[in-house]
Amino acid sequence: MMMMNNPKSEQRRFVISSFFFILFLCAVASINELRFGNLLKFRSCNFISDSSSSSSSDTSLPLNSTSDDIRILIGIMTVPDQYHRRHFLRMIYGTQSPAGAKIDVKFVFCNLTKEEQQILVALEIMRYDDIIILNCTENMNSGKTYTYFSSLPEIMNSTAAPPYHYVMKADDDIFLRLDKLVESLKPLPREDLYYGYVIPCGSMDPFYRYMSGMGFLVSWDIVEWIKVSEITRNHLQGPEDRVFGDWLRRGKRGMNRHGVKWAMYNFPDRPTVCTHELWPETIGVHLLKNQEKWVKTLKYFNFTQNLKPSKLYHIP
Repeated sequence: MMMMNNPKSEQRRFVISSFFFILFLCAVASINELRFGNLLKFRSCNFISDSSSSSSSDTSLPLNSTSDDIRILIGIMTVPDQYHRRHFLRMIYGTQSPAGAKIDVKFVFCNLTKEEQQILVALEIMRYDDIIILNCTENMNSGKTYTYFSSLPEIMNSTAAPPYHYVMKADDDIFLRLDKLVESLKPLPREDLYYGYVIPCGSMDPFYRYMSGMGFLVSWDIVEWIKVSEITRNHLQGPEDRVFGDWLRRGKRGMNRHGVKWAMYNFPDRPTVCTHELWPETIGVHLLKNQEKWVKTLKYFNFTQNLKPSKLYHIP
């Protein structure tokens, strides 16, 4: 006689089987989710770590430099309202990447005095982070240079010793060729150095008087000395480049002097003892007071030669 299966028993077995199958699927899903989550977490950590490392590296050193490279701070003296000049100079220096050096170019001026400056300069800082605002009132011959140099040890508080090997003060109407600047500095001492275009124009003796304000440079130890010296603090009035030379002479500093005449000179607008024709060994061309002079200078040095070809534009 054939036995008939109990429908209730069959239903109970089906429910139990389904329950265990569902448990099995949940277990597999949990294991896969755990593995996948760990994988994402691992990849995320790697990405963040790599990005942080890359960002830190990009901030501290350009791609073609190492920790042994010359570190230079170039402070371009300007005033808050010179927005267009700063934007133009960012193109000039942002498109130069000299090998063997880390160069920071900063725009230096005194306290802001207008509401529009507070907005527009703040936007510049947010975008470019290349401005130093000194605690002073804008002036030509009453201590702006002193405030610049004496403030740097505190502003540039860094674990690096020193944060820069050299600090430069430059005008905003000079074109500096950074590769030539670096090349000229490589064989020079990194202590007690005073470097620039000696005044008067007819002299080739760097000890004769002082370096022109078009662009002179000192080693970091002199920057630290300026901050603490009574000689500098008590002698602020007068043409600031000459006053700077007086400081070093009285303090017996800057004994390693290097003149770069005629690698730095005034634009040859008309022949004078301070001018020089444009030539390939140039480090700096001064008195570029208008766009015409800038264009002539940049064209001579074929400054845009690295422009990449593209279908987006056609420039003869």
